[in-house]
Amino acid sequence: MTKQKKNKPAAKLAWWQLSLLGVACTIGTGFFLGSGIGMTMGGGSVIFMFALAAFGTYMVYDVLAKMTQADPQQGSFQTYAKKAFGRSAGFANGWVYWSSELLIMGSQLTALSLFSRFWLPAIPMWVFACLYAILGLGVILAGNQAFERTERVFALIKISAILMFLVIAGAAVLGFISGSTHQPHFPTTKEAFLPSGPLGAWSSFIYAYYAFGGIEILGLMATRLKRPEEAQKAGNVMLLVLTALYIASLILALTLLPLGAVQDKESPFQAALGAYRLPFVPHVFNAILIIAGFSTMVASLFAVTTILVTMAQDQDAPSIFAKRTKGIRQMPLPAIGFTTGGIALAVLMALLLPEKLYAYVSTAASIMLLLNWLFILLSSGQLLQLTLWGKLKRYIGMLLILTAITGTLFHSTSRPGFWASLLFIVIIGLVTFGMSFKWRKQRLSQQEHEML
Repeated sequence: MTKQKKNKPAAKLAWWQLSLLGVACTIGTGFFLGSGIGMTMGGGSVIFMFALAAFGTYMVYDVLAKMTQADPQQGSFQTYAKKAFGRSAGFANGWVYWSSELLIMGSQLTALSLFSRFWLPAIPMWVFACLYAILGLGVILAGNQAFERTERVFALIKISAILMFLVIAGAAVLGFISGSTHQPHFPTTKEAFLPSGPLGAWSSFIYAYYAFGGIEILGLMATRLKRPEEAQKAGNVMLLVLTALYIASLILALTLLPLGAVQDKESPFQAALGAYRLPFVPHVFNAILIIAGFSTMVASLFAVTTILVTMAQDQDAPSIFAKRTKGIRQMPLPAIGFTTGGIALAVLMALLLPEKLYAYVSTAASIMLLLNWLFILLSSGQLLQLTLWGKLKRYIGMLLILTAITGTLFHSTSRPGFWASLLFIVIIGLVTFGMSFKWRKQRLSQQEHEML
């Protein structure tokens, strides 16, 4: 009996369970806090940017799901990049993704600390960052099934939070709730819809995409589906629900809150409800924001650990990261330990740059994540037999991603993040270039050995 339990395979997922996990991995501070940065740049036009980002995200997941269905792989997009373009592409893709998720964890920890200071403003941000990092590691160490159960519960809480905002905000717009000095109305003037002109809207595009960050994690989890062919259905349903909730929430937030009152260090949804001085509602919503940020931070931790183990197994990372503990859970402690070092660096950044960190790190993380998505689209062109419409969608998806990345150069808030991401990419590129010589020598040596 005991031996059977130890060897029992992990439970398979239904498509709706994968959808819930996708919601948990996606809805986080990228939406609840990052959308505020997008509003300050793009004003009311950010709604259009969110619709475009949703369409672009769908095109990325569409080909990822098709590649998963045709060839399920534990490393998902990283493995597909390697199959499509060779070892160097897989190596670079894996480390770009690892770095982007590490930056995302840093931005999530910073946002969680900002939310926590709503109650305890005297406590330094790094204290909260340390606390949430330790709790996140605890969830991962509890095992995959504990992670999945926790994330499904978090997904329901986050959906409930957005629905709660929609109900309360809708009641305020209809006049059932009063107390705000601002008369609710949607910004229709040019100054409110495009406060920084077309370039401001262009710069806000990256933060719309950032709110959908996490869709690629579904590719890592899709191998657990009972029916792999339902991966596409799981992602499509999730994206439809998210897009509807996102856009409805943004419309109501912009209706209730003067554009000048939007702060990039405060959730616009929290600020919109706070203007009505509703007892306990701001506190409840703040708690939900913390749950949302914590959930996506844990999902990022799961993703980077999975990718690191896969790369170690493929000899694209030190082999020690592939080692697992014995027993039921078989935890990859070396990989988790290495990622923990990265989290410690993120906590240090939260200590040194508490005021400016979130926008800079979020931008850099978004750019690197979108580069990973760009590789997914590029890989699909090599690995899939696409129809004419499929090829067109692929090119449109790549164009939208490049548009979002280049837009970060035109605003002082996002520009530092662009240069930070470029630094990461140059370092990874140089390491990849150096490793290519080592791999070439290994191939030549192997060929010589086979000839003998």
